[in-house]
Amino acid sequence: MSDDVTAGPITDEEIFTAHEGGKLGIEVTKPLADPRALAIAYTPGVAKVSLAIAQDKALAKRYTWTSRLVAVVSDGTAVLGLGDIGAAASLPVMEGKAALFKTFGGLDSIPLVLDTTNVDEIIETLVRLRPSFGAVNLEDISAPRCFELEERLIQALDCPVMHDDQHGTAIVLLAALRGANKVLSKDIADQRVVIAGAGAAGVACAKILIAAGVGDVTLLDSRGIVFPGRDGLNPIKERMAEVTNNANLRGGAAEAMRGADVFVGLSAGTVPEEVVASMAPDSIVFALSNPDPEIHPEVARRHAAIVATGRSDFPNQINNVLAFPGIFRGALDAGARRITERMKLAAADAIAAVAEDDLGPDRIVPSALDPRVAPEVAAAVARAAKEDGVA
Repeated sequence: MSDDVTAGPITDEEIFTAHEGGKLGIEVTKPLADPRALAIAYTPGVAKVSLAIAQDKALAKRYTWTSRLVAVVSDGTAVLGLGDIGAAASLPVMEGKAALFKTFGGLDSIPLVLDTTNVDEIIETLVRLRPSFGAVNLEDISAPRCFELEERLIQALDCPVMHDDQHGTAIVLLAALRGANKVLSKDIADQRVVIAGAGAAGVACAKILIAAGVGDVTLLDSRGIVFPGRDGLNPIKERMAEVTNNANLRGGAAEAMRGADVFVGLSAGTVPEEVVASMAPDSIVFALSNPDPEIHPEVARRHAAIVATGRSDFPNQINNVLAFPGIFRGALDAGARRITERMKLAAADAIAAVAEDDLGPDRIVPSALDPRVAPEVAAAVARAAKEDGVA
């Protein structure tokens, strides 16, 4: 059995027992086994370290955990597929994220769930907390607020900031498309990609595919194809309308997907089988909504050459854990002040490269548990940070 597939159904009792008391704790890296160790780690010894940092703040990177600490931040407004469930209810998810950072990236992280949805208040809170962490992973924050929040935080903080729902998804998607194209001997420049969903993930996926040289992207929201001048476009969608839909299509999913090479589902909607059947020969379907893909993989495989989902119980899982631990590890290893587009593309290339040894229609990306991924991503991201001059 693949390590991507859970062994049998998971019971409610198993889930709640595993979360009881939370999933995180703090470990002591310097044991306090005797009075001498205590005097060094705390008073009076610690005073010398504090005074040294007071004279040179840069020393905090060496003598505290801040240079290796990621703040996992959410306001609970777009949690998984559950929606706006509030800060307290989002905490189990943020704890899980922190556990993934430690397990796959070797990074400490701390969940911060904020009881406010005001962008100004979130920014002010994180600016004031800046001495306590080395990077910020934004998580489960609703669109379009998430775009403004990330953009303003990048300007306000002198450390890496990334909204994983946007960029983690986009990076793994690009890696998966590179893998699928190698299997099918296709070129991304010749492909038209349809993205259903113009929220955080959909917009980021469109941007990274355009940056990677895709032939054309058709973006769909709940009202149909996004195009310039269409009613109901917010400022983000207006900007996307200017750089997508080169084919000048109008209509909905049926019109967008007819003859398309790639479908990316990020909308929690459904796609009829006959619409998938209308795609180009040897098409690629990434039905990524969880827990229910836009079209069942077995149905999609009747018409598509390669099918991927966001679930662990089907082949080709598009999972953000392939990206974010290595991205933040690489950024912090390099001392990067921010995460650039070159660093994101480098991460996608690194993920795709790990999969190359065993590529096939049912393995276009590595397993989420593949221990090679995070180190390779971290190294590629660190190199890209230096090339971009942000390290």
